[in-house]
Amino acid sequence: MRDAALFRNHMMRQIRSFFDERSYLEVDTPVLSPTLIPESTIENFATRFDNPFLSSVELFLVPSPEIYMKRLIADGWGSLYQISHCFRNSEQLGKIHNIEFTMLEYYTVEADEQDSIAITEELFSALADGDSPDHLRPPFAHLTVEEATKTLAGVDLEKHPRQSSLAEEARRLGLSVPDEGESWEETFNRIFLTFVEPNLPQEKPLVLDRYPAQIECLATRDGAFRQRWELYAGGIELANCYNEERDRHAIDRYMDDEYARLVGKRSESGMPIPDIDREFGTIISHMPPVSGVAMGIDRLQMLLMGRGSLDEVMLFPLSRILG
Repeated sequence: MRDAALFRNHMMRQIRSFFDERSYLEVDTPVLSPTLIPESTIENFATRFDNPFLSSVELFLVPSPEIYMKRLIADGWGSLYQISHCFRNSEQLGKIHNIEFTMLEYYTVEADEQDSIAITEELFSALADGDSPDHLRPPFAHLTVEEATKTLAGVDLEKHPRQSSLAEEARRLGLSVPDEGESWEETFNRIFLTFVEPNLPQEKPLVLDRYPAQIECLATRDGAFRQRWELYAGGIELANCYNEERDRHAIDRYMDDEYARLVGKRSESGMPIPDIDREFGTIISHMPPVSGVAMGIDRLQMLLMGRGSLDEVMLFPLSRILG
């Protein structure tokens, strides 16, 4: 494992040099927060701050530094990056999953999601060397979500904007879909995770963009699509990028809807639900135009080293700690 630690040390220096040379400021924000951006697809780790002189406060380990980095951008700090530990509960442990992981997150002001593709290609060019496999070398290949779903699953998303219609397509493919209570996004994910993601082209890094607007997130909307992309390499998801939403009403609506979904999901489990910062939408509405990318560093290292599992690059993966 010492070779993996040496490789990681070199890779981290390269990443920092890349962003420092482009005048991004490296920041270091908290991993504990009393509030989080609600995401119904993510379970959070909760803990409690106790002090004999203060009221107890429930805190949560952040799944991303986004909540704090966006505050700095709104305050005029310019383009930022951070390499931080992030945490997601209730996820599997496996070859490409660990509930504590390292995230590279970078925000470029006065840029959109297409600009971020070029920046990320430059980063990959800086990290790749003569021994790096082709599926990590730019230029990136491109597919829209609609193209990928039509080619790999035989489903034309443009013809199925309603959940009931998309559910019929999923059943035609042999998938089990409940008669009621499922969203368009949930049905889409059944199709995508079964037929599309496992069969994505792997010859080059692949940008999958123009996500359907029915997939709720804090990426700006452009008609029927979100200004968002995800990056795959060797068939593994590496990064997620948004043209960041800055409309206060859209942010507030998203957070209220996601919070309601969290309440519904956790009413029986009893898992704590992070509070919402009701000023967050107003704060973020003061950001300049900005594009943000979140990239999994452990997965990137695994691919750059030609390894087949996170256990081969992480010094103490939870699977090993738990024996």
